[in-house]
Amino acid sequence: MAPFEALYGKSYRTPLCWSEVGEKVLVGPEIVGVTTQNVQVIKSNLKAAQDRQKSLEDKHATDRKYDVGDWVFLKLSPWKGFVRFGKKGKLSPRYIGPYMIIERVSEVAYRLELPPELSKVHDVFHVSMLRHYVSDPSHVIPPQPLEINSDLTYDEELVTLLDWKDK
Repeated sequence: MAPFEALYGKSYRTPLCWSEVGEKVLVGPEIVGVTTQNVQVIKSNLKAAQDRQKSLEDKHATDRKYDVGDWVFLKLSPWKGFVRFGKKGKLSPRYIGPYMIIERVSEVAYRLELPPELSKVHDVFHVSMLRHYVSDPSHVIPPQPLEINSDLTYDEELVTLLDWKDK
């Protein structure tokens, strides 16, 4: 007996054998008719499930279009355990940037102006890898002048304390 039959006490049903244990087994042309009906029922149920899932997905789907000159963030592909941009695992950034779009390659692909440290990365990305950047002047931190000593060292200055505690 099959493992399923040993575990559950009945044979499993397939489109070719849709009968319960103890029922009359069809032979010859009758099995073709029964199997055809069962396949039609299965197809209609699958079609109904696909339509239901598609209608739910279409409610949340949006068409994203960017123009040349827009600024976007670039999504990093989630490679588990891969060290990227100085952080590893959960602490690695999800998006980097912002980068400017310099060309629309196709309806769903855009070419970005990447910095020299990303020169080994291909500069064309799918629209799903991009997120629109709304410019905000408070996001830009102006560079501070750095005074280098004669022995090629510099003095670090504290900008702000974010958190502290006593132990």
